[in-house]
Amino acid sequence: MNALLPDVTCYLNGEFSPLAEARVSVMDRGFIFGDGVYEMIPAYGGRLFLFDAHMARLQRSLDKVRIHNPLSHERWLALARELVSRNGGADQLVYLQVTRGMAARDHVMPLDIQPTVFAYSTQAQPVPAEQRHLGVACVSARDFRWERGDIKSVSLLGNVMARQMSADQGAAETILFRDGFLTEASASNVWIVKEGALLGVPKSEHALEGIRVDLLRELCEEVGVAYNLCPIAEADVFAADEIMLTSATKEILAVTQLDHQPVGHGALHGKPGPVYARLYEAYQQAKLLQSI
Repeated sequence: MNALLPDVTCYLNGEFSPLAEARVSVMDRGFIFGDGVYEMIPAYGGRLFLFDAHMARLQRSLDKVRIHNPLSHERWLALARELVSRNGGADQLVYLQVTRGMAARDHVMPLDIQPTVFAYSTQAQPVPAEQRHLGVACVSARDFRWERGDIKSVSLLGNVMARQMSADQGAAETILFRDGFLTEASASNVWIVKEGALLGVPKSEHALEGIRVDLLRELCEEVGVAYNLCPIAEADVFAADEIMLTSATKEILAVTQLDHQPVGHGALHGKPGPVYARLYEAYQQAKLLQSI
């Protein structure tokens, strides 16, 4: 990674340095146990998108794993802005990570140790124009990950394995189902369109509460699309009029093939649909209005 990002400045425990020179103890619990949480925040034109929502989710994750937040909201904001500035402005992705810190190896959570704070930013890689125009292919799989998908944990091996399943087939994502119902994808939230309405999964411990969940509700109100969070059966995903992915890197992205079969019906069979087009256009306006 360092070889691919030779000019990136990072932050580690109070100090800025070149990413290639950053060092963390092998006894850090993030390294030993994956005992930590993270956030990924887009910056458009050097301005942070939905920063407060990301900070609220970071705090929820920290609370759930009982790590105290080492920085105030103002210090997180200053840190993120400083990284964006040092790394060239423009469109970036800011990565923030907090682990429980360094301690002797023991499964029990140690008390009174200082969390490790690591952060960096890098230039964002936009979704290729062809994928925007044609949509992407996905595959499906059983959701075999742990039960606490609501925590944005650095323990991502299950997600890595799920994403590799799609990569092995030349697809963009793996859409996951647990007990016959949609949860999420390996690194995205998943949405379907049924009879003109946008449907997403309700909040639960099985899926991460995506930052774009509330944003899409607002955008649907703006463009006149019905919106509902409800359990979504696997069969309903395969029968959907449209399928979409949302994430910090994908923004909103149409899925036009699932398990090698075209998504949608009639003239839209295997093509991005009208609800996606309306929401993607509205999303571009939100990027301008909700960045700080």
